Amino acid sequence: MALLFTLVFLSLQWIWNTAKGSAFEYVVIDKATVGTVVRIINALTPDAHATADGSSIRSPGGGINVLNGCEGTEVLFLLMAAVIAYPLTWRLRAVGLLGGTAFVFIINQARLLALFYSYRSDRALFGQLHGVIAPLALIMVTLIFFVLLIRLNDRSAQKPRLV
Repeated sequence: MALLFTLVFLSLQWIWNTAKGSAFEYVVIDKATVGTVVRIINALTPDAHATADGSSIRSPGGGINVLNGCEGTEVLFLLMAAVIAYPLTWRLRAVGLLGGTAFVFIINQARLLALFYSYRSDRALFGQLHGVIAPLALIMVTLIFFVLLIRLNDRSAQKPRLV
């Protein structure tokens, strides 16, 4: 299981690294990640006048850059490797891969919102959030998602089946 986890994670990382500068990276970072968070910022605080400029979120009060590594793929790849390596039912494996992708995207968007607003209001807090707190929180919340999948898997294995 550990070997499969490692192989899947490293393969996903390798594939993502080969995508640097590609249209795929552009869609993931510029369109999906930055474009979505800019829409959320403008919905929450229209006076921020946030705009997407490639991989940057620009705003008159200050913005942030979302570079390769800030889009949450590493955490997603950890989750995907765990879901593939762990002996889950096929149904829960599908839930883990599809639902987990959406889950990681959503929590990463929340992380980027926290970084955007902290950068504008408290640069010291931004430094702590960016360097330590947010990455650990992303990993911990994703781990909780995976543990819940394992618990669901264990419960379904304990249910008696009608033959």
